[in-house]
Amino acid sequence: MSTPARPARPALLVHRVGGPAYVEDTGRPGQAGIGVGRSGAADRAAHALANRLLGNAPGAAALEVTLGGLELEVTGAPGAVVWLCLTGAPAPLVVAGREVGPGALVAARTGDRVAVGTPTRGLRSYLAVRGGIDVPAVLGSRSHDVLAGIGPAPLRPGTVLPVGDEVTGQPVVDGVPPAPGSDPGDVVLRVVRGPRDDWVADAGVLTTGAWRASSRTDRVGMRLERGGPDGEAPAGLLRAADPDALLPSEGATRGALQVPPSGEPVLFLADHPVTGGYPVVGVVVDADVDRAAQVRPGETVRFRWVRAGTDETGGS
Repeated sequence: MSTPARPARPALLVHRVGGPAYVEDTGRPGQAGIGVGRSGAADRAAHALANRLLGNAPGAAALEVTLGGLELEVTGAPGAVVWLCLTGAPAPLVVAGREVGPGALVAARTGDRVAVGTPTRGLRSYLAVRGGIDVPAVLGSRSHDVLAGIGPAPLRPGTVLPVGDEVTGQPVVDGVPPAPGSDPGDVVLRVVRGPRDDWVADAGVLTTGAWRASSRTDRVGMRLERGGPDGEAPAGLLRAADPDALLPSEGATRGALQVPPSGEPVLFLADHPVTGGYPVVGVVVDADVDRAAQVRPGETVRFRWVRAGTDETGGS
């Protein structure tokens, strides 16, 4: 007697990709010794929220969608149902022709089309499915690392994303409202000074004006330009001594503000290098790095000095 065939597992078939879209989980910690950074979701809080809403395991993989434009189709056995949720940058989510708000749990059936629109603010949205995205792991993680070039490939039309079974419980709410956003041009990031602030003429200049995220911003880092119309780096962030001098390579961390010879700082994000030879003049408070990951190119940010372990201003 033959064994009945198991029903086809639900999956998400990619039909269209707008901005860059990746599979991301909580990353691969502990691999810096072999030159591989942690990677993982750029906005960790938004990723974690989507998994909590769906009853997923905390490290379940989801889709990180940059500025919307992603269209998918649910595939699998006839009548199969998957549950979806969108967090992060608030974007319209259309399921089977019906628009639902971000933060809402919504059911999609085999054959339904799912589309993520352009967010009203922010840069990265997270589309999660109950059970997680079950693609092969690399070094213990399903995250794509754009710097190391490892992990699942960026999404493209024809990509098939099997739905996994990484659940820990049942959803307990129907959804949550989007997180409150900052006013345009009013993103303020707290930063702890050092350890190499003596390598620039005046690190205090970092907090005296606005900076603009450049078009070269990506998951590796937010590349900053002066917020004024000329786009030049403030002289105060130029080197105090030989502009071509290099430090011995030092360990790097998410949130570090590194100053290359151009004087235009780079704020390291999820896929930052594990070491660097340019001076780090400050480190953004970890709780603020997720906010930095939602800044769009062309938007402005300001920095505020704080002392390590406090929220007090540290002066310039």
